[in-house]
Amino acid sequence: MTLARHPRIPAATAINPPSSSSIAPSPCHLVTPSPRHPVALSQPQIIIKRRRAQPFFYRHPWVFAGAIGRVDGQPATGEEVAVVAHDGQFIGRGLFNPHSNIRVRLYAWDDETPLDDALWSRRLDEAIAARRELFGEFASDTACRLIYSEADGISGLTVDRYGEWLLVQLTSRALAERRDLLFRLLQEKLKPRGIWLRTEKGIGEAEGLDIADALVAGKEPPRPLFIEEHGVRYGIDVVEGQKTGFYLDQRDNRQTLARYVHQGERVLDVFCYSGGFGLAAIVRGGAGEVLGVDVSERGLAVARANAELNSVGERFRFERGKAFEVLERLASAGEKFDAVVLDPPKMTRHRAGLAQALKGYHQLNRSAVELLRPGGLLVTCSCSGLVSRDDFERMLAGVALDAGRPIQIVESRGAAADHPMSVFCPETAYLKCCVCRVGG
Repeated sequence: MTLARHPRIPAATAINPPSSSSIAPSPCHLVTPSPRHPVALSQPQIIIKRRRAQPFFYRHPWVFAGAIGRVDGQPATGEEVAVVAHDGQFIGRGLFNPHSNIRVRLYAWDDETPLDDALWSRRLDEAIAARRELFGEFASDTACRLIYSEADGISGLTVDRYGEWLLVQLTSRALAERRDLLFRLLQEKLKPRGIWLRTEKGIGEAEGLDIADALVAGKEPPRPLFIEEHGVRYGIDVVEGQKTGFYLDQRDNRQTLARYVHQGERVLDVFCYSGGFGLAAIVRGGAGEVLGVDVSERGLAVARANAELNSVGERFRFERGKAFEVLERLASAGEKFDAVVLDPPKMTRHRAGLAQALKGYHQLNRSAVELLRPGGLLVTCSCSGLVSRDDFERMLAGVALDAGRPIQIVESRGAAADHPMSVFCPETAYLKCCVCRVGG
């Protein structure tokens, strides 16, 4: 059983530079960093342009090419460099990549911490300990995000744990050059049965990175691999499935949907993939019927298998088709639902596409509202990191005005707790999930 790849990439790996307003905290909310003095450093130095250093003093980890005034020395790809302001004030230490628009990824903000084996080991220990606080000792059917790139201080490394297997994504060439070390540390600390490397669409070109999906340690993961989440069983394909096989970030949002669904209600799950939201609605919420819609027949095959795995196949039916077209057909047929879930893939990776993405979200949500009974539930999501929460909520206001139906946001949610947001890198809070009540 195989699944189609999906072009959904976490915002934490976006390759476009954020606007200065999105990464430079207001001095009204944060204490201004204490003055730093010029220091003499023996390693290559990246000199930041005048008036461009503030985000990095506030520990944003991405130094884009446009912020660099000059490079002192000739750092090789992956080499450790010091980043300093135009007046010589030390900012931090990072790894250099001349092939990427993110020229430097920063990992330390003092001039005495080298980016050595001990630092990577310590960061991994901290991230693993944080997940153990959430999940306890990992069981054979536990799935979680173990390492979350910038949020865990290891920009460019994502590790998901599915039972006894690790799925690793490297989105930084400089960090990928240390992959043997990282794989060894993961093996020593977690003793998985196997480590499988997954690659993301576009990363090779963006980072000058030549890697491919492959087994890097131990045994290949089974296909399907079985996990359990809030009492629901899932069979997933971590080798070819979307993302690393499952949308772990939506874990708690699936449980939230189940709390709002009432016994016997009718639910529409659009972009259902492997059936996550729909199964939560039936198994945990008691929905009487769920219609799952997805364009991928391979994804629907997995969803059907998961419905049978949970003994609810007779209550979960599926339709293959493009979301906009299926929603239009359902509306024309006079169909009505008690709850509609929208979890589309990323709609834009570039700022130039932001306006068009918001139009797409508007159309999608407007069509969903048309299918809801008065007082119905709309669970609508966006994983487009360039779409802010304010943008998304304003879009919903426009939908309410256009439809002539009031929309109340009863919960405004994000990713599960194993996908924490770094206050220094707002891009790590890419997921928006609004639980809405739609009036008549």
